[in-house]
Amino acid sequence: MDRNLAFGLLAGAVVGLAVHEFLVTDWFVALGTAAVYAGATYLYLAFDSSLLEEQFRFEDRTDRVGHAVGVFGVSVSPLAFAQHYGGEGATIVFVTWFTGVVAFFLLASATSRHR
Repeated sequence: MDRNLAFGLLAGAVVGLAVHEFLVTDWFVALGTAAVYAGATYLYLAFDSSLLEEQFRFEDRTDRVGHAVGVFGVSVSPLAFAQHYGGEGATIVFVTWFTGVVAFFLLASATSRHR
C-alpha cells in the first residue's frame, strides 16, 4: 500500500475516533467525518500543488482510492448528520466535518493532474 494512503487512512481514523469519543457517540457520523479527513490527508500528503487548479482526473489506482474514500465520506456524512441531529442547529461536529469537506475538494481539484 502507498505510504501516503496509509497515513491518510490513519489520520482519518484518528479524527473519526476523536469525533466519536469527544463529540458524538454515533459511529455513522464519526465514519463519514473520518472518511472525509482520510481523503483530504491523502491528497495533501501525496501531491505538492497549488490550490487554484481544477479538474478531477486521476490516473494512478492509489490516487483513485484516496479520492473515492473522500467522496464516500462527503456523500454519506449528510445522511449521518440528518439521522443523528434530526433538525437541530449546527454544532462543532458539523463544523469539523464541513472543514474537512472544503479541504478535501480544494486538495482534490488542485492535485488531480500532478501525477
